[in-house]
Amino acid sequence: LNMVSLKLQKRLAASILKCGRGKVWLDPNEGNEISMANSRQNIRKLVKDGFIIRKPTKIHSRSRARRMKEAKRKGRHSGYGKRKGTREARLPTKVLWMRRMRVL
Repeated sequence: LNMVSLKLQKRLAASILKCGRGKVWLDPNEGNEISMANSRQNIRKLVKDGFIIRKPTKIHSRSRARRMKEAKRKGRHSGYGKRKGTREARLPTKVLWMRRMRVL
């Protein structure tokens, strides 16, 4: 693998493709070709020729979150170890008092 620094090209490509530097794929076999490109115009040409590609977005599954929510609805995961706030913070006694007063 040739050891040409393509930092500039990657940065320009990210700017042109409107994504982060991590999403930019530079063809490893075309290192010399890419290293010659030092302007946005040249980078655009390389994008058109397919030497520089924007990688697809990874999907971030919500299935675990949905499963957890379902369990919470059933009353799981609510033991003492899972609680962050004080009892008062979680359900204020004032609110309880107000409920009682309104019922009467």
